[in-house]
Amino acid sequence: MKFGFSFSLKRAIGITAVKQKVSQKTGIPLTKQGLERKIGGSILKALTGKKKK
Repeated sequence: MKFGFSFSLKRAIGITAVKQKVSQKTGIPLTKQGLERKIGGSILKALTGKKKK
């Protein structure tokens, strides 16, 4: 049974915070979903010449 509490070793060590700071400074997402979204947006922008809203 779960009670709404979860533990993450990465968060406890601080890896998550470091990844977030690097992503914000470089503007490049470090997650798989984030990278796919950024690359997809770039491709659409190049094809259509329009900015994504």
